[in-house]
Parts: sequence; structure tokens; C-alpha cells
Amino acid sequence: MEDIISQFKGKKVLIIGDVMLDAYIIGKVDRVSPEAPVPIVNIESKEDRLGGAANVALNIKALGATPILISAIGDDKDGETFLKIIKKNQIDGIGIFKSKQRTTTTKTRILGNKHQLLRLDSESAIDLDNDDHKTLISIVKQQIKSCDVVILQDYNKGVLTEKNIPLIIEIALKAKKPIAVDPKKKNFLAYKGVTLFKPNLKEIKEGLNTDKNLKKNPQLIEAVIELNLILNNALTMVTLSEDGVMITDHSTFEFIPAHIRNISDVSGAGDTVISVASLCLACKYDKYLIAELSNLAGGLVCEENGVVPINIDKFIKEISLIL
Repeated sequence: MEDIISQFKGKKVLIIGDVMLDAYIIGKVDRVSPEAPVPIVNIESKEDRLGGAANVALNIKALGATPILISAIGDDKDGETFLKIIKKNQIDGIGIFKSKQRTTTTKTRILGNKHQLLRLDSESAIDLDNDDHKTLISIVKQQIKSCDVVILQDYNKGVLTEKNIPLIIEIALKAKKPIAVDPKKKNFLAYKGVTLFKPNLKEIKEGLNTDKNLKKNPQLIEAVIELNLILNNALTMVTLSEDGVMITDHSTFEFIPAHIRNISDVSGAGDTVISVASLCLACKYDKYLIAELSNLAGGLVCEENGVVPINIDKFIKEISLIL
């Protein structure tokens, strides 16, 4: 089974989308504040991790491939921290540029006694302005020839826009590169003609504004058919949370059940799923194997606390059990 994963090595993955810092303040709680009915957290440690599209880059690297990350960050302290962390993780930051118009997206989670008590978000989710748009498209054009597959990782933070998404897809298709998309609500129907489109149930429901019960397979299939009439993508893979995944080439539909897990934290699971799916596209694996491997990988990271990349050794071991 290592042969399946060994094919990932040497692949270059162009990742375009919203990057962020996931900051953790970890401590112990043993009393309530006399000033207000809130817990007092005695801080024991602090940690900054890569999130969003940058976590996809970590997953790609963990899987043995080479990530090339393209995104905009703020010209601020959090942006400097972000650049230091990607350098530490040996991720190519050639496609990261600073924008005077933006704040580096930072999600600060405060944990007490191993439970999340509060999350503080700092961000500016406005679309890239015209100058930043031109910068991003220029970098995409420079980097497209060297990659084997493109990931568009959308978190509705403004890097991927209604204006640049069609241009990026056009550039990738002209270069004959497969495109994998992890969408969000704002630009949901802008991703037309891509190779693999990976929404979850909530995103389909919001994107199509449908009242269908998507937990029922026949209604989910109807919704995906309706969606593909708009987008005309080669493959649609829907993540079904505890029910696994569904993948279709719009002629046949495959439902892959989830594996039994001790779920600790679902944060970042979608990043892992799209990472594995994109590398499978680069290796020209069939749709069933794409779904099986992506489903397996997504479940594995849910057993870890916080946003973390896939553990390659555990992944290979589990693959041997199912294939």
C-alpha cells in the first residue's frame, strides 16, 4: 500500500486561497473571576499554527509532495509570524504577498482544562483590490507550469473572488492542470468546469438555497445533479461528516461510509481531505480510490486536537487495512 502514497512524492501542488494563523492559548482553570461570571485561565503555554490554505500546504508536505502557496496576508505582526512559521516548516512562500488593505486572518483559541472556552478572530474579509488582484494573477501565471495539480481553498476571506476565480480556472485549464476546489458559500457557484468540487452538505444547501433533506441519499443525488447542471465539473465529492463521503462523475454515485473513530476535533479535516484528493488527481487515480483515501485521511486527523496535518505513517498503516 505504500506504493499508492509513494506516487505522491515529487508532485507539486499549487494552493491558492485564504491563509490564516491558528493561535492557541492553553492554560488551567480552577476558579471563576470575581469581576464577572467567567473562568480565569492561568496561562501555561502559547502556540501558533498554520491554518486555512496554509494547513493544506502542511498536509501536502506531510504526504511527501511539494506545496506552492499563493495568498495575501496583512502587512502586520501576525503576517510576520505567519512568514516565520512557513519558513520553519520549509514551505515555499514565493507566492505570499503583503497587502496594505488587509489584516492577516488570525483565530485565537483559548483553552482551559483541555476545553475551548473562547475564540477571538482578527481578520478583514474584503475582496482583494485591483492591485492585489493583478499581483495574485501574475503569480499564478508564473507558477502554473511547474505544478501537477491546483487547489482552490476558499474560506470566504477575500483572496478568491468572483473576479479572479474564472481567470485562475482558465489559466489552469489552458495549462492542462487538474483543479480541486474546497468551496464556501460566497463564491459557491463561481467554480465552473473544474476537475473536482468538494462541498459539504451545509455548503450545498446554502449554495443552492434548497430545502431538500440532504441526509437522504436520493435527495442528495438530486441536489448534486442540479448543482452540476450549473457548474459542469468532472467530479463532485461531498463530505458527509459522520456518514463518510459521496463521489460521482455524474453518471454513477458512490457512497463511502466513515470509519469508526474516537473524534477529538474536526478542525482542519476538510483541509486534509482536499489535500489527499488533489494528489490522487495528480496521480490519475480513479474516483473510488480518491474517495476512499480522502475519507480515510479526513477521519484520521479528527482524532487529533486542534488543526494538524495528516500523520503519514498512520495513514499508510490504515490504508493497508482497507485496501
